[in-house]
Amino acid sequence: MFETEYGFFTPDGKEYVIKTPITPKPWINVISNGDYGFVISQAGSGYSWRTHASLNRITRWEQDLIKDDWGKYIYIKDENSGEIWSPSWKPLCKKPQEFKVRHGQGYSIFETRYFDIETKLTMFVAKDDPIEIWHLNIKNVSNKSRKLSTFTYLEWNLGAAPDWHREFHKTFIETSLLNNLNCITAEKRMWEIPNEKGQNWNRNWEYTAFHAVNEKVSGAEGSKEKFIGGYNSLLNPRAVITSKLSNTFGKWEDSIASLNNEMFLEPGEEKTLIFLLGAVKKTDEKENLTSLIKKYQNEQNVKNELDKVKKMWDEMFSKFTVETPDKGFDFLINRWLKYQAISGRLWGRTAYYQTGGAYGFRDQLQDSQIFLYIDPEKTKNQIKLHAAHQYSDGSVLHWWHPISEIGLKNNISDNRLWLTYVTVKYLKETNDFEFLKEKVRFLDGGEATIYEHCIKAINYNLERLSDRGLPLIGDGDWNDGMNAVGTEGKGESVWLGHFLYGILQEFSYVCQKIGDIKNKTRFLKEAAKLKKNINKYAWDGEWYTRAYKDNGEPLGSKKCEEGKIYLNAQTWAIINDTANQERKNIAYQSIKKHLFKDYGPLLFQPAYKTPDPKIGYLTRYAPGVRENGGLYTHAGTWAVLAAAKMKDPDTYNIYKSFMPIYRGMDPEKYLAEPYVTPGNVDGPDSPYFGRGGWTWYTGSAAWYFNVGIEGILGIKANCEGLSIDPMLPKEWDEVKVKRFFRGKILNITYKKSTQKQILVNGKKLEGNTLNPQDFKEEILNVTVYY
Repeated sequence: MFETEYGFFTPDGKEYVIKTPITPKPWINVISNGDYGFVISQAGSGYSWRTHASLNRITRWEQDLIKDDWGKYIYIKDENSGEIWSPSWKPLCKKPQEFKVRHGQGYSIFETRYFDIETKLTMFVAKDDPIEIWHLNIKNVSNKSRKLSTFTYLEWNLGAAPDWHREFHKTFIETSLLNNLNCITAEKRMWEIPNEKGQNWNRNWEYTAFHAVNEKVSGAEGSKEKFIGGYNSLLNPRAVITSKLSNTFGKWEDSIASLNNEMFLEPGEEKTLIFLLGAVKKTDEKENLTSLIKKYQNEQNVKNELDKVKKMWDEMFSKFTVETPDKGFDFLINRWLKYQAISGRLWGRTAYYQTGGAYGFRDQLQDSQIFLYIDPEKTKNQIKLHAAHQYSDGSVLHWWHPISEIGLKNNISDNRLWLTYVTVKYLKETNDFEFLKEKVRFLDGGEATIYEHCIKAINYNLERLSDRGLPLIGDGDWNDGMNAVGTEGKGESVWLGHFLYGILQEFSYVCQKIGDIKNKTRFLKEAAKLKKNINKYAWDGEWYTRAYKDNGEPLGSKKCEEGKIYLNAQTWAIINDTANQERKNIAYQSIKKHLFKDYGPLLFQPAYKTPDPKIGYLTRYAPGVRENGGLYTHAGTWAVLAAAKMKDPDTYNIYKSFMPIYRGMDPEKYLAEPYVTPGNVDGPDSPYFGRGGWTWYTGSAAWYFNVGIEGILGIKANCEGLSIDPMLPKEWDEVKVKRFFRGKILNITYKKSTQKQILVNGKKLEGNTLNPQDFKEEILNVTVYY
């Protein structure tokens, strides 16, 4: 389905099948179990990590989306003809007789044929173990006997990446060969993370990495120089050409891992090799290297493990499903958006455009909203994790590194408010107000309840208002690229005003619910003042300004030649009701006129053509690229919520205008993977208008899912229950939704009708809010006539 010259979706939407290795850009899969993971491109390149993709990279990789020539590879050699190829495409780039890559949830499969040898290479990560598995089936489909050799190849990184000073880092790596396990191990005597005394360059890498195979090896290699040969490359490695590995290991090499196996295949005969790569903690007795390797050298165990992985994803995804007339919508909502948000953004926190590895305070909090529909307990845990990275005055780290816990504290002004925002979302989903009593430590000592953490976050912002009563922008707000607007402590953020207003309104209800009338009254009073000030100082006649620089000059005003109108300042005025109805109508029509384009809603227009040191680095991007006048997908999703609230009949068309599946039908323009959201799409000020980029590692996946549910299907959780107010396209006659909500299964069917009403198990619902606790049944069949 949705087939182009490059690939297609399988009819069930579970896999995207790539038909050629030469896609417009690398089309990757991010595969993770929450701790261990790897990235694999359609060409067969990529990298592996444990816990942190940049601080604890296992294999070497360099970011080059043009060449895409760093990875973990397998060479196959016909010992009679001398022909050499790979079961992927890289690194040799031989023309295949047949080629197919299947990216699925938790695995990728390469099915290729070269020189009448068929191979099927299945790559995945074990569900709970720190190991990746390459299951390689090799079949002789020629009419003659074949003598084949396989050679694996990878370069050890073992620590922070990229190890740009390789001549330095290689001197700390030590490798050895364990013949009884057909296994190469690698350790490193230096880790860039400070030790317990705070000393740099004085800590061991605390793992043992390994690369093994299930069959007896004919040879092995730990030296890059001896494998490749001086002045050679991966296109002509000397060891493969000569079929000789030197068995060189130790402390004195530029360390790699290569395992050589030999086989004879009669016509029609096939054999299987299982290659393993992973890293075990030296201090964890449960992570026994020998038992782990032996477990996965067994083919049946490998097959069982792949079944476990597939079952895990299927069970997660089954908690919320849709069936609509638009298969593109179904494929994204049912599988790919959830998978991207979880495997790529929450668990892996890495991809080709940004190798990442850290937690962003606002980033993974927003991403964790995806779990509200699957397993709200995981959203709760994410909230607690982020609360533990807040200071006792309410400020927070902008980001921090797991493992080292080193982070960056800055004055970006929206970070802490997302703690409150997502906590409110969790409460609406679960009605679990007991959660507010749980205590979490502060980063600088002491502890407080989740409720107190949220109060401190709000207070921190209320204490930082300008003389006009607008929020100070500090080092930026949601848009980090506006990092110079308020560095002198005077710049104001209008978007943050809209956002803070909504937080104050929503959390005042929480205050009332637990009997904190003092804070409820105070927050409502502050909200009223804030709303008045926004409308007094920020209304520009046809839209709201976006911000004010330290010197008082506006951004997003008719007075501006560039950056005249910004999206977020209008959408959040509508979403959070900061604007009255008249201004909502005017502002919405303005963004429809100026910002809604064929490929989605632009962040602002026109783009900045020259850098403005009083705004920040977003003006330094090329015009139309990323935040400088492009579609920033994260913000584009909020435009869908605004459109739905305005009851715009075009709401679904706006949503669909930047749906990756449909954008992917024009792959030469779009370039990006059609199965995941991009971080951005070039705007009209770019010569590549419509080009997608920064895929996978973007906060837009969870939001695109959320606004599909809340904006299009109109299903919104609140403390009273679940409200249903759809904005479905007029051509849809029937839609089915399965949703778990507060312990009940809801089977929701939408049907077109002249009479609007909602039936629950055949009984008419008063209003449009469904409280499942009002019904004894565990399964509620809900019919929505719209």
